[in-house]
Amino acid sequence: MPKALLRSNRLWLAVVTVAIAAVALFVVAPLYRIALLGSSYMAQQLCAGIFVSGRAFDDVMAQDLTGPGLGPLSLFTPSVNAKERDVSASAFGLAHRTAIYRDGLGCTLIDDRTPSELRAETAGLFPVSEPPAPDAEWPEGAEVSAGPWRDNFQWPEGVNGLMASRAVDAIFAERHPLHPRGTRALVVVQGGRIVAERYAPGFDATMPLAGWSMSKTATNALVGLRVEDGTLALNDTRLMPQWQKPEAPRGAITLNELMRMTSGLAFDEDADDKLSDLSQMIFVRGNTAKFAASQPLDHEPGTHWSYSSGSTAILSGVLRDTFDDERDYLRFPRARLFAPLGMRTALLPPDASGTLMGGAFLYASARDWARLGLLFLHDGKWRGEQLLPEGWVAYTTEPTPQSPDDEYGAQVWLKLTSSPGLGEPPMPPDTYYMLGHQRQVVAMIPSKDLVVVRLGLTPSGGDWDTARELSPLVNAFPDKTPGPGF
Repeated sequence: MPKALLRSNRLWLAVVTVAIAAVALFVVAPLYRIALLGSSYMAQQLCAGIFVSGRAFDDVMAQDLTGPGLGPLSLFTPSVNAKERDVSASAFGLAHRTAIYRDGLGCTLIDDRTPSELRAETAGLFPVSEPPAPDAEWPEGAEVSAGPWRDNFQWPEGVNGLMASRAVDAIFAERHPLHPRGTRALVVVQGGRIVAERYAPGFDATMPLAGWSMSKTATNALVGLRVEDGTLALNDTRLMPQWQKPEAPRGAITLNELMRMTSGLAFDEDADDKLSDLSQMIFVRGNTAKFAASQPLDHEPGTHWSYSSGSTAILSGVLRDTFDDERDYLRFPRARLFAPLGMRTALLPPDASGTLMGGAFLYASARDWARLGLLFLHDGKWRGEQLLPEGWVAYTTEPTPQSPDDEYGAQVWLKLTSSPGLGEPPMPPDTYYMLGHQRQVVAMIPSKDLVVVRLGLTPSGGDWDTARELSPLVNAFPDKTPGPGF
């Protein structure tokens, strides 16, 4: 064969090889990231369901990892190590991921670290177990005089009992087998006391459950506490290490713009897209704050609103940088927020890098979510003490002008944009909300001195509309003048 022809054949072979490799990389790499997402989701959900919520393996698999949109998870195989309290998952032995449980922190997905390394870093972090809840009326203690939900349940004076009872039944009713509602817990607080609560079979008042994006409002409170401490200010800039250089355009982003989601950073929040920034950040990436902070600017900071869990991930990273001691940072949520409020079930895990997952992974019982709602309802006060800065709740509920129809404040929702209507009768106009994936909600209604918590698992296409379901219950209560905070 002539040398020129041989060289030509070799050249074409090299070109074809490179092309095949490029196509393979283009196709295989995304598929592998999707597989990692599946393994991570299964490992994390099982770990939290078993070791945080205390549910049975079969129950979590049947209720949380099977159903609409979750069919591909049947390709993944889980493995539970009850002794070490960790869960692994993989697809045919590939894309292996592990989540470990640590006392006081919950479940963390491992990334380039071993379980023993992560456990060693947090050993003795919470050395003294918390005392049992005092024998006092909720929220100071665990006693609830309202009693369990039953046929002869008595609503407080002034409440339209028939309307309220029908609303509660509707919240738990399953009318459409193909469109499940999935309500697991409901707590109603009026005048600072639980006046009604109900749980689906297998769930109870002490079980921590996922709040998903309701976690963002807890992060709001944590930021407020550091503002009160004087270590943060809303006009702070140069907030992340990669933003420190004077020429870095992202360095102009303020703490306030992160709180209000007007940072201008690009972030794909599509929860249904397996390759979206959201899906990859919380389940695949080991350093959530670094990933979010590395996104490019799509808009000038402060000019455009876009809902972004990436902004909250960065806030968690900013909080971390206010501590000299990593262990003090991990203890901070419990020491300064959960313990003062009596939120004994609350767990906020860090990611593999050690940054708290403040945008999605706070677990707490329905009663403890109600305690957090009550803190905001009472203007940041608890039992007469101003925990959050004076005026912090007013700041939180001030509409972000860049948000459509003033629907968003600072890590809270001011309107139910996902509801096709306003409810019948409409929700009171002063209501604001913590909202989370799968239709989690804590509604705070100052004009009625009311907090309503609904936790559950409503899949995509499920029969749930927050305004439609909550408005009959909320409007069964009379308007009241809020009393002093706890």
